Amino acid sequence: MYKKLIAFSIAAVMMVACTTVPITGRRQLSLVSDAQMMQMSYDAYDQFLKENKLSRDAQATAMVKRTGQRIQRAVEQYMAANGMSDQLQGFQWEHNLIEDDQVNAWAMAGGKTVTYTGILPVAQNETGLAVVMGHEIAHAIAKHSNERMSQQLAQQFGGQTLSALAGSQPGVAQQLIMTAYSAGSTLGILKYGRNQESEADRLGLIFMAMAGYNPQEAIPFWERMEAKSGGQAPPEFLSTHPSAGTRRANLQSYMPEAMKYYKK
Repeated sequence: MYKKLIAFSIAAVMMVACTTVPITGRRQLSLVSDAQMMQMSYDAYDQFLKENKLSRDAQATAMVKRTGQRIQRAVEQYMAANGMSDQLQGFQWEHNLIEDDQVNAWAMAGGKTVTYTGILPVAQNETGLAVVMGHEIAHAIAKHSNERMSQQLAQQFGGQTLSALAGSQPGVAQQLIMTAYSAGSTLGILKYGRNQESEADRLGLIFMAMAGYNPQEAIPFWERMEAKSGGQAPPEFLSTHPSAGTRRANLQSYMPEAMKYYKK
């Protein structure tokens, strides 16, 4: 009886503490406030910039900032047109290029993005860069980091909000904050991560299209990423990303929607 009561309480919290992802309309769990998530993001981003080297390539840096700003404006335009500008409240957009051979890029809550120089040869040009930046910015707009942390709160702490956990177990809350941008370690979390990746692909296509970049270039970009991996990607059921074949099929299914937003 006690276990049933706990399960019912958790389910009730999860039904109440939900938000909706723009464009897809998917309901997602939210046990962390936007203000908390953004403050964590800004602190972590500032620390990252102190510990890493900005690129001295002025041309490449300008391209990253220009691409990020164009997608940023597209996001702001979309949210305003759909009465969701309040979801961008508190955003402090920033786009930086880091001197590092990693083939990677990421975005944090509040519009903080990082692109590594190692991904530029794969991107090949500004449109290729827009594919990856649109995808990463989409993660931030869809509040996937908030959702990931909320999922952990629900699984491990009975659906407590982050504020409640910080009050009762501050050390545990701090550890959870430190891993907010890390992939989950269980198959359940990993599967959820793949759903988020596919969602970011869909939103990213629309945002890059609105910014004036051809979304059809997303498929060859991800094919280049696949080739770069040399076939070393893990099996899909153990990965936070969709398999190459799944991603390609999904992108093709999203393309007609994205092309409606693309003006040559």
